[in-house]
Amino acid sequence: MVRKTQRPYRDFSETESGAIRKEWKGHVSVALVYPNSYFVGMSNLGFQAVYRLLNEIEHVVCERAFLPEKEAGNSKNVLTIESKRSLTEFDIIAFSISFENDYINILKIMQKAGLPLQSAVRGNPHPLVIAGGVACFLNPEPVASFIDCFLIGEAEVFLKSFFNIYDPGENRKSCLKKIAMEVPGAYVPEFYKADYHPDGTLCSFKPVDDVPDKIKKAYSKNLSGIPTCSSILTPHTTFDQTYLIEVSRGCPHGCRFCSAGYISRPPRFRPILLLEECIEKGAALTNKIGLVGAAVSDLPGIAGLCKTVDQSNTRISFSSLRAEALVPELVDTLKQSGVKTATIAPDAGSERMRKVINKGIDEKTILNAVRALVSGNIPNIKLYFMIGLPTETMDDVEAVIDLCVKIKSAFLDESRVKKRIGEITVSINPFIPKPFTPFQWSSMDSLSLLNKKIKIIRSGLKRVANIKVQAENPRKAYIQALLSRGDRKVADILVSACENNGNWPKTFKETAINTDFYILRERKEDELFPWDFIDHGLHRSYLFNEYKKAYQNIESPDCPMKSCSICGVCDPEKETDQ
Repeated sequence: MVRKTQRPYRDFSETESGAIRKEWKGHVSVALVYPNSYFVGMSNLGFQAVYRLLNEIEHVVCERAFLPEKEAGNSKNVLTIESKRSLTEFDIIAFSISFENDYINILKIMQKAGLPLQSAVRGNPHPLVIAGGVACFLNPEPVASFIDCFLIGEAEVFLKSFFNIYDPGENRKSCLKKIAMEVPGAYVPEFYKADYHPDGTLCSFKPVDDVPDKIKKAYSKNLSGIPTCSSILTPHTTFDQTYLIEVSRGCPHGCRFCSAGYISRPPRFRPILLLEECIEKGAALTNKIGLVGAAVSDLPGIAGLCKTVDQSNTRISFSSLRAEALVPELVDTLKQSGVKTATIAPDAGSERMRKVINKGIDEKTILNAVRALVSGNIPNIKLYFMIGLPTETMDDVEAVIDLCVKIKSAFLDESRVKKRIGEITVSINPFIPKPFTPFQWSSMDSLSLLNKKIKIIRSGLKRVANIKVQAENPRKAYIQALLSRGDRKVADILVSACENNGNWPKTFKETAINTDFYILRERKEDELFPWDFIDHGLHRSYLFNEYKKAYQNIESPDCPMKSCSICGVCDPEKETDQ
């Protein structure tokens, strides 16, 4: 056995259940890397699903690696969990990227592994570096210089096609050319060139080889026969031995700030029978089940599924619940599962702002949800709000305080009946304009204005008992906005930030690039975005119309989840106007 002192991080495999080990001989070897800690990565159901899917391919062996823990110091070893091999021993290094803030960790991992950062200077002796995940669906351009190939879309659709074509013995460029031509969702940055106007905006983004003009996201229309569940159970995660089950993909509500309501249209829900089978399988392994999805409470038949769970000896949790969907069965299930804190996301304080963002819930619904939760013996409530949304005024900021006071009153009334009072946590988060949403044309508030708004809310609630205010640092939001909205030039900033050990203030001082250009500027209707080459099926005109409706305080209906011609995704005669 390897001595513990030689390991770059703890041997979590000793406490894992379900890890896969395959012989290397005759296999294509893949190091699946999550650019964050083991604890974060193994809490990600998508990462676990890809790990399973890769190992189900007969001629592929996949092992996992993560950002080494701080206790590893400056060790250059990044070793896999299963065999403790270095990343450079694998044919492929595959990054699973969920969050833009992890982009810098990609560079850290490559440096520790001894790999050149730039794709252009890596050759056949080096592993092929590929990447996928939600962050890549939105805008891969800030890290395009470091990745040989992105796989944009759902892994069930493209993985087998990719590995039917990939040959580790073939010339790298010719192999990538075949992948770009034949694999759904494959984007090879070296085959595309970006040109810019004198003002810094994107002039054109075109292929320089015989590859598709646009990258169409790989998409599975029907999930009824595709269960997605935890592959590995371990106590060393956020969810501690919880068996995660994906209920749905996408969200029907179309909140104008949220990419989940647009890039996965139409929403797809798994049938109750399949979910019951997954719950039965999970219950045989653990007493904790987690239902995952952007719209879990919208699942048709959710009340019946809750009754099924209640009859078993399992505790269940939900990744997301809408205030208007808190039916008694859901609340009872939360209660029986021992849930002590539930989250409600009003997102905005005023009715006007909730119309602007197309939230689809009113104040009465929010207050009723609070009452239902507290009366159902869930004593603590977490409230999620955003500041800096388009058209927001200081009156709208003050409305956050007013709504929290009303929520506290309803909370207190129900708590008195229960003779037990919990705590309300108010989470304040700066709005960040995201690609492929109606607000992709919006600017973000300046740091000084965001700090001013946070100060107003803190001051307004500081004397209200049992309310605690938490606020995301606007500087962190600024960095995320840069990485969400940046183009290929942002790669230089990432390299500098990595060299500065994550010291972003120093990095911003050193760079000649005007970062405010990407963040604090409202876009023109016809501006070409760095991410416009990705085809999610959405009409650009639809998104801009939603943007205009926001400024008119006009709400839009939910996605009908059936064939129509509203947004373009399901329109059989749609024109390629994205």
